[in-house]
Amino acid sequence: MQKKIVITGGPGTGKSTVIEELAKRNFLCMPEISREVTLNARKKGIEQLFLTKPLLFSEMLLEGRIHQYTDAEIKNNDIVFFDRGIPDVHAYMNYISIDYPKTYIHKSNLYRYNYIFLMPPWEDIYISDNERYENFEQALAIHNHLERTYKELNYNIIEVPTGTVTKRTDFILACIKQ
Repeated sequence: MQKKIVITGGPGTGKSTVIEELAKRNFLCMPEISREVTLNARKKGIEQLFLTKPLLFSEMLLEGRIHQYTDAEIKNNDIVFFDRGIPDVHAYMNYISIDYPKTYIHKSNLYRYNYIFLMPPWEDIYISDNERYENFEQALAIHNHLERTYKELNYNIIEVPTGTVTKRTDFILACIKQ
């Protein structure tokens, strides 16, 4: 049976860097899609879709993440890593206090993962950029919403210690091999 593993956390915690390292080690990795959704909206003249139309943005993310999940299932890989999971969508909606359809939680319960690795806020590596507009305090708040959301869905959360990319990646791989 395929193991589906989420690497999540607030912005700037090193998720994508660890995902890139896992890909280099020949694991199937599903990339974060929020930047792609943001950049596609910019091409259509919407500068910050998440800020201007958060519900539309979240619906696009939800669809994209479900597509990633179902796409991973048809691949012949024993292990699949996801840069964020389906529950991240409503965790972010809770963070910005926007109501969303109950189907978000239903979908999060329908499409389940085997492991949830939470990357903690780490100020030493935190950088803002054109797609990441949150400051470090906001990143801490997002972390708390993510943790609460996954716990409410009855997931066991494994917090990834800070350290080099190699050490963090090795930690995750050691946890899933137990």
